[in-house]
Amino acid sequence: MEYLGDILGLTLTDIDQEVFVGSYRCDLVAKDETTGIKVIIENQLEASDHDHLGKIITYASGLNANVIVWIVTQAREEHRSAIEWLNNNTGNDLSFFLIELHAYKIGDSLPAPKFEIIEKPNGFIKYSKAASGAKEVSRAQTEREAERLTFWTMFNDVIAENGKPFNIRKATTDYWYDVALGRSDAYISIYLVNKASRIDIQVCIFDNKDLYDALFARKEEIEAEMGIELDWRRLDGKKASRIMQSIPGLNFENHSNYPELMNEIIKRVIHMRKVFKKYI
Repeated sequence: MEYLGDILGLTLTDIDQEVFVGSYRCDLVAKDETTGIKVIIENQLEASDHDHLGKIITYASGLNANVIVWIVTQAREEHRSAIEWLNNNTGNDLSFFLIELHAYKIGDSLPAPKFEIIEKPNGFIKYSKAASGAKEVSRAQTEREAERLTFWTMFNDVIAENGKPFNIRKATTDYWYDVALGRSDAYISIYLVNKASRIDIQVCIFDNKDLYDALFARKEEIEAEMGIELDWRRLDGKKASRIMQSIPGLNFENHSNYPELMNEIIKRVIHMRKVFKKYI
């Protein structure tokens, strides 16, 4: 499951097996640790067939899933086309993956599994369809969303070049990118604030003011380990609290500093995660 999560760019937790949907049973149900979205996984250790295509749609509906993963040993062309069609004609809150499972050996080694993604969501196509169909979406807004998609796509490449120090997430048009901290009510979020020409990196604490207060009580200790002063925002009256730092230099109209900027983000996220994991 950890390997599959790496392939999907998710951190899979709360894993249940053989979950009933009516008289049928879904092989695996999990959630993404950072976002809380529901993931279902159907394993078919043979060539894909119409029966299992129908099952994954039934399970997705019955379990209200956001990510649907269908694992087979051979993906037939008609089922590749069906998953591609589903990704291109459903909303941004649904993502379908068709994955082939293979096994490889090197010399006398034990067989090792390899997941090969055959069909996956195309965030850009979904974004384009949504943008072109929504009259209220302004040209400036669609341009900003396209720039975010470009940034996160490049960012994922830089994460991979750095040896994947944290899980790669699906590139989207969102202005945020989340990194797990090991618990469901706290995570690190990277925010693109193009208007202010900066990137915010923040520990987000959701609906847990006690946790925020406990961290704030050790503010001096935490900041000494971080080596910088942080912006502490309890945000009374709101569910989320934030502990922030910023990096200047973001400019959607000039990508020349993106590699340098992205490497700095990765360095700071790694350090922030290492420090805060001690305290949460």
